[in-house]
Amino acid sequence: MKEKVLIANRGEIAIRIARSCQELDLDFVVIYTDADKDSEHVFPYLAENGSEKRAWRVASYTDPNDILSVADYTQCTAIHPGYGFFSEDFRFARRVTIRERPLTFIGPKWEVIRDLGDKINTKHVANKLGIPTIPGTDGPIYNEMEAEAIAEQLLDDQREQEIKDPSILVKAAAGGGGMGIEEVHRIDEFRRIYRQVQNYAKRQFGDGGVLIEQCLRDYNHLEVQLVCSRHGERVHFGTRNCTIQSTGRQKRLEAAPGFDDGCFAYDFHAGDVLDKVVKYSLKLAAHVRYDNVGTWEWIVSRSGMPYLLEVNTRIQVENDVSARISYVNGKQPNLIKEQIRLALGERIGYNQKKIDFKGASIEFRIVAEDPRRGFAPWVGTISTFDFPQKDWAAVYTHVPFDRPYVIPSDYDPNLALAIVWGDSIEEVKERGLQFLNGVTIEGTNGAGDPILTNLTYLKNNIDRLLTF
Repeated sequence: MKEKVLIANRGEIAIRIARSCQELDLDFVVIYTDADKDSEHVFPYLAENGSEKRAWRVASYTDPNDILSVADYTQCTAIHPGYGFFSEDFRFARRVTIRERPLTFIGPKWEVIRDLGDKINTKHVANKLGIPTIPGTDGPIYNEMEAEAIAEQLLDDQREQEIKDPSILVKAAAGGGGMGIEEVHRIDEFRRIYRQVQNYAKRQFGDGGVLIEQCLRDYNHLEVQLVCSRHGERVHFGTRNCTIQSTGRQKRLEAAPGFDDGCFAYDFHAGDVLDKVVKYSLKLAAHVRYDNVGTWEWIVSRSGMPYLLEVNTRIQVENDVSARISYVNGKQPNLIKEQIRLALGERIGYNQKKIDFKGASIEFRIVAEDPRRGFAPWVGTISTFDFPQKDWAAVYTHVPFDRPYVIPSDYDPNLALAIVWGDSIEEVKERGLQFLNGVTIEGTNGAGDPILTNLTYLKNNIDRLLTF
């Protein structure tokens, strides 16, 4: 029976999944909400009817019953969650795979999503394996005296390391998304803040557990791209640097590889640190028997000390940054295709020695927003949308080029991902600036004001890439 994939996402990632299915000779269907009916991920399919119909309307991308009803009606055999939405929801992945009419979840097995989705559990497992994590507790603390002793030790350790302005973070263990976090600089203020966070945690999450860890400021944020199979195979596609982010911690510029001596005079050997985070990532993946595409996120201090931050058990927005500096049998891979075929049970079919790395790449996330006002989103109608055509660049977008497009207010106003690559980071920086200077985006909002984008912000931050 030929596989058929339900694409449970929207925008550019839905388009890339659809293209990957076509290249793998797999059938597929897409879903959309009313707000997305003009998006390029669905618009080309709206004229189809009957058994050929590919586009199905749903009330929400986060309604599992609606999505699974479409999957059953269209006789899909697999579901691809993309990123965001259900991509790291182990309950959804479990439901999909153990229901009366099971589907293949295109991602790791649900048990791995559950275990690695819990940051406390990930830190605990990493510590047992000797993988460095941010100094602090690897489980919730409920006792004030114990918490104070840990806090004092962390502050003393930072002073011994001659860290300027040492501090710690007190976090609600059950929190997330930056909620329930306070910074402490002196031990005499710890108890007050500990009680404050604990009371907040009890009110908001029903759990007064608190985490305590060292506050790291001067660091770079790195990622390691892994590809694993159900057959115990594991390879990596190098590292990325995603340090330049919006105030909401959304990545705006990302480069591969993660460090480059031509950009900055590091206090460490860049290649050794990159090798180390790759080795640690593969070690944890082997331990948990990871079986699909995933990203291991790290922070690296100015001194070159790496700390595991978390694991993203899904395809990431930035996956193609890694692919553009990687070559398998002389060709740049499509990591979404790899993700799909491995989830369907295939073997990787090559080992690490068959992967060659060459040059550098940068991804620009182009967004309708105002970086000068805290990256506030802009909503309106795009009238002109045009990009330079280069053989060293790729653009992924759901915004049409041939007709006006109203940006939906329901979702983040991401417009496009632009990726450039070349033989060196300096060449890629030059190409990136050349590319961005050739982009034309025009439009107005309801008040007649011109469109706001982050193009200038992207240009101004190219030289910050890979630096401290």
